[in-house]
Amino acid sequence: MKNDLNSVPAAAQPAIIIGVTSPQTCMVLRARLVGLRRAGFRVIVVSGPGPLLEATASAAGVEAVAVPMRREIALWADVLSLFRLWRLLGRLKPQIVEFSTPKAGLLGILAASLCGVPHRVYLLRGLKLETSTGLKRRLLWAAEWMASSCAHVVLCNSQSLREQAVTRSLAPASKLRVMGSGSSHGVDTECFLPGQTAVREQFGIPGGAPLIGFVGRLTRDKGVPELVSAFEQILAVQPSAWLLLVGWFDRAEDALPASLRAQIENHPRIVVTGMVVETAPYYRAMDLLVLPSWREGFPNAVLEASATGIPVVTTHCTGARDSVLPGVTGLLIPPGCPEAIQEAVLSLLEDPEQRARMGRAARAWVLSNYAEPNVLSQTADFYWSLLDQGSDASS
Repeated sequence: MKNDLNSVPAAAQPAIIIGVTSPQTCMVLRARLVGLRRAGFRVIVVSGPGPLLEATASAAGVEAVAVPMRREIALWADVLSLFRLWRLLGRLKPQIVEFSTPKAGLLGILAASLCGVPHRVYLLRGLKLETSTGLKRRLLWAAEWMASSCAHVVLCNSQSLREQAVTRSLAPASKLRVMGSGSSHGVDTECFLPGQTAVREQFGIPGGAPLIGFVGRLTRDKGVPELVSAFEQILAVQPSAWLLLVGWFDRAEDALPASLRAQIENHPRIVVTGMVVETAPYYRAMDLLVLPSWREGFPNAVLEASATGIPVVTTHCTGARDSVLPGVTGLLIPPGCPEAIQEAVLSLLEDPEQRARMGRAARAWVLSNYAEPNVLSQTADFYWSLLDQGSDASS
């Protein structure tokens, strides 16, 4: 990696734009932004407007630009967003752009292509089309194909995500890359580590009660309906168990039905925290994490839980299966199967020694493969190598 060049005037630093659709996604960008800034880049983060954009940019010490973008398909709004991105890129003239998430990926990479940005990188964080059907799936495929076609490189968050992209013919295999062992920024192992926490006291959860955790958006694609169904079955065997949902009810297209949301909010043994920025204390309160997702890129929650020293139950779906060593750091189950969640969770709750053994192995695995400084160093080295190679932007 290049030395920290913060003393170099911003005008002399190569500019890189990091773009996502929603300001919510900015929560997972901070480490990547800081790493690139410290590596000597002038970093500009772009997303839809919102306090999380400004807060993330301020905390990371980088510039922020708000460009309204709709997460759903909205033709005229999308055309206007494309124009705004094209005008922004024309003004800033970055050497590198990295856009991710479906809408920003398509519009941002297309705008960068129109502007002739020398190095265009599409960061594939997951494939929404995996859980879509019919015309919507075809439109999502076309958007992913277009973004990949206009990019020089498609960085995939995990090996299984790269395999999906190849299988679905989104881009030539030669254009699809995985950095190291995967993940966009790794995990801060000095923040996410075993220790004491007051979270149980905060929510009135008894200290000795079995506590099953979940961290993420509360949506269908994250497998929340199956998790709630499984929890009812778990209570029949472990009546003192609790379920801690660290997340918020997202209003995305895969939002939970109102009836299920009401069931969750009124359940005496389910705690919903709402959006949490600093999640480390919450993992320390859990006995295990369950992520019954239908699709992922590479789940940050699994890395964070593993670094904290707790086992994880997740699914065989794309991305999630890369985040666990089956039988060593956690358990893999089929998606969409409450019975499988119940069986896996009970097997761990009833065997404290296995939980402890898996937790130790999980933290060791993360330290070896996903420590944040190493992942960020690989990313910065990759972007400097693009500049060192010169431009091939005519493609």
